[in-house]
Amino acid sequence: MKQRYVFGPVSSRRLGQSLGIDPILGIDTIPLKTCNWNCVYCQLGRSRPMTNERREYVPLDALLEEAACALSRFAPGEIDWVTVVGSGEPTLYIRLGDLLRGLKALAPMPVAVITNGSLLYQPEVREALLSADAVLPSLDAGSPDLYRRVNRPLGELTFQRLVDGLMAFREMYTGSLWVEVMLLQDLNDSPEALAEIGAWLAQIRPDRVDITLPTRPPAEPWVRPASAENVLRAERLLGQAARCVPERSLDLHIKPGADLGAVILALVTRHPVPVDELERTLGADDGARLHAALQELLGSGQALFVERLGRRYLTAAGAYYAD
Repeated sequence: MKQRYVFGPVSSRRLGQSLGIDPILGIDTIPLKTCNWNCVYCQLGRSRPMTNERREYVPLDALLEEAACALSRFAPGEIDWVTVVGSGEPTLYIRLGDLLRGLKALAPMPVAVITNGSLLYQPEVREALLSADAVLPSLDAGSPDLYRRVNRPLGELTFQRLVDGLMAFREMYTGSLWVEVMLLQDLNDSPEALAEIGAWLAQIRPDRVDITLPTRPPAEPWVRPASAENVLRAERLLGQAARCVPERSLDLHIKPGADLGAVILALVTRHPVPVDELERTLGADDGARLHAALQELLGSGQALFVERLGRRYLTAAGAYYAD
């Protein structure tokens, strides 16, 4: 079966070997990214256009059928988590609750959802997420102004709705709540900005606070990761549950006979990858096959290169990065 909505497993900095489920995009779908935020650091580039419409972007049966097929190809222990992580915001998938319950019935391993958390103020979204073993929302700002500057949400998605939703979800959710803070140089890494974020985290009471850095190509060329000194400051100011999560090297599992180009395209549609990591990971075994796959993806217009953070990344065509 051709994989359109399932990708990996890939090595995740927070979830080990993660099999990704994308409920809001097929590889040949336009726009590439379906999101209600337009974060300056987003690895998928800018959101064009932005949307806050909740609907069944992909038929539920197709998602579960493909997930079952993918899971059947891996031995016990090869996958640590099944992760619902969209090419955009997965809570825009209106049948998310049904999807999570279906995945739980299929998978012996835990199921996680990576979300920006923007729709947690809606009771139906909170209810849908209750089946997940872990929910990983974002909190990159502690004030309305910084929220607008960093996450650039649609107008109705206010900062107050974001933090109210996180607190309301914490009150009812019994699974693992791991909040991510993406730490950006000269944006949210000052003592004042971190103190504001820390104050909200104290009210939200997550089980863990994951401090991360933009290690994949950010939408805006001026985005830079916070310094090592400011990461240490963040660990002090964001509470006892805070820890910096290092980036993991690419570890892509490809079964014998799999279409290498299709596997790479499925990955970079959701997670752009440094070209040197692809060469290190896959080229050691079959450099000629990797070169042919890259040439086919680039020549057919399915993928493109983007320069960010001093590295060259492969991403899917249709992604837009500002000059």
